[in-house]
Amino acid sequence: MLGLEPVVHPTARIMDSTLGAWTQIGEKTSIVESSVGDYSYLVDHCHVQYATIGKFCSIASHARINPPNHAMWRASQHHMTYRRIQYGLDEVDDDAFFDWRRADHVTIGHDVWIGHGAIVLPGVTVGHGAVIGAGAVVSKDVAPYSIVGGVPAKPIRDRFPREVQEALLRIAWWDWSRAEIEARFQDFMLPIEEFCARYD
Repeated sequence: MLGLEPVVHPTARIMDSTLGAWTQIGEKTSIVESSVGDYSYLVDHCHVQYATIGKFCSIASHARINPPNHAMWRASQHHMTYRRIQYGLDEVDDDAFFDWRRADHVTIGHDVWIGHGAIVLPGVTVGHGAVIGAGAVVSKDVAPYSIVGGVPAKPIRDRFPREVQEALLRIAWWDWSRAEIEARFQDFMLPIEEFCARYD
């Protein structure tokens, strides 16, 4: 059972990152210099770096968030030009290059569903409540409550009408306390218009 302490598979690798309460990190998942909000989970074989993942996110197997870019402006774009120590070419690595990568932070909003094998490229922001289809390659920002898919990812449709989206953003139920979620839990099963009317 999940709880206040994150559940992390023994084969997962978490480096310089924070995990919220009720989170679960699956087998062979790697999270580097990132944060994962309360109640979010990453199934298995996911790779995340330099990203902020909101609360209540559902991230399927083999998703990739912020895969690294290479130094295409150099004569060689190979690792040796910035992982210099590893190749015995210098006594220091190229810190400025890694700072450049960090600057292309990815932001995933709350209650986002990312499908199997999807890739979210550097610098992208995914809005609250959005859905990214399996195998999609997301190169541009994704609007809240929109569903995108394909390579490159393009809008397919909205999850809800505009007035429902706006109400959900005002309600911001993901910021409710645990006690509020428990007390109102059955209301999540109401028709969406009724949920919004009750809490907006």
